[in-house]
Amino acid sequence: MAGDTKKGGDDIIGIEGRSAAEIADSLRTLVERGALRPGDALPSVRALAEQLGVNRNTAVAAYRQLTNAGIVVTRGRGGTRVAGAASVAQEGFAAETALRDIGTGNPDARRIPDASVALASIARRPVLYGEPVIDPDLDRWARGWMSESLPNGTPMRLTVTSGAADAMERLLTQALTRDDAVALEDPCFLTSIHTVRVAGYRPVPVPVDEEGMTVAGLRSALDQGVRAVICTPRAQNPTGAGLTARRAAELRAVLREHPYVLVIEDDHYSLLSQLPYHSLIDAGHRRWALVRSVSKFLGPDMCLAVTASDPETADRLAMRLTPGTTWVSHLLQRLVHALATDPGVAAGIRAAGEHYAERNAVFAELLTAEGLPTVPCDGLNVWVPLGAPARAVSEQLMRRGWLARPGDEFALGDHGPSQHLRLTVHDLDDADLRKLAADLAASVRTAQANDRVASRAGPEVR
Repeated sequence: MAGDTKKGGDDIIGIEGRSAAEIADSLRTLVERGALRPGDALPSVRALAEQLGVNRNTAVAAYRQLTNAGIVVTRGRGGTRVAGAASVAQEGFAAETALRDIGTGNPDARRIPDASVALASIARRPVLYGEPVIDPDLDRWARGWMSESLPNGTPMRLTVTSGAADAMERLLTQALTRDDAVALEDPCFLTSIHTVRVAGYRPVPVPVDEEGMTVAGLRSALDQGVRAVICTPRAQNPTGAGLTARRAAELRAVLREHPYVLVIEDDHYSLLSQLPYHSLIDAGHRRWALVRSVSKFLGPDMCLAVTASDPETADRLAMRLTPGTTWVSHLLQRLVHALATDPGVAAGIRAAGEHYAERNAVFAELLTAEGLPTVPCDGLNVWVPLGAPARAVSEQLMRRGWLARPGDEFALGDHGPSQHLRLTVHDLDDADLRKLAADLAASVRTAQANDRVASRAGPEVR
């Protein structure tokens, strides 16, 4: 009977279903009701298929759905087990560490504009129920900011949300149901991974190269039935890649065959970027959204993002932003408008973007001189190829006083251990950059040497 989870051998009584979706839903129910607890072992694929009388591939697909949703974890020979409430990697400073944190992903606090003068000028009158959800001044400014990146004549509506993560969650919720597939860049931004998995959507990885999301990867994801595509056209996090005009045109050509797939562009770096904007959104695409947060150039505490979208998507978003319950504070909207339209602040934002690019380029040059060829890209971070497992290198860096972020945290596909680090180094001076480059090169050499020793010793030592 369903709900009876007495275990006999490799069986768990209560698992039901003939299709992958039915089996996954049955196991999800057992977990949600507490009949299966974190750490509990699940039947092997073969045992599950035999227990239910289904094809082995059906059992594999069921476990894959649960793995993508973060409900179970697969540990190779250790089998498949119910996942625990493991913490999800987040951006920001590591708490309670004496190490120099170079994995924060934060902007430089010294380059975030001072809001004190603008704050004194914005509290003109109270805003009451029934007034427009978007502040009229912000609406006028944002309309020009967004429309310049879209095809001429594209019908556009604006929505304001409490940051980009809020916009992403609302966009996906209004278009998808649980277990729907979403195309994500691989490696992927931590918040996107978290949003998709917590909501129970199925992430489909699309590889990223130096020109951004790959054409073959997008085509494969669409063939797998994704209902939404999330792309970062520039300053892709963690790689820093940006779409070229040629790649964007190729991706648009692929998407023309799927006009109703929701395309979400996350231009998180926007005003700081040193690259031109090349969009996936074609004039004829029916479901789309361009999201721009202000957190990178006005500060993470400015929880506001502007979303331009097709009218139908905008209407659905508006239903979830009822005045008086979930609107974004007009004081915050006015503050963003006051800062964004201030010529002095605008000049400071441009200078900050140039600073981040210069610091990253200097560090990439130092790494290349140390025998770690690195190409500086757009964004707050540097994506460093190592030629050694990232976790082993990060452990060696810790011994030298640095706390780094291994690429494994950003991975979606099963590629084996990552061989990249994502480093945030724009606040280091030249002396610190030289020391970090030397320490990183030494850490790579040590990790490579340790790996060679373990290989010669045999698998039992490793």
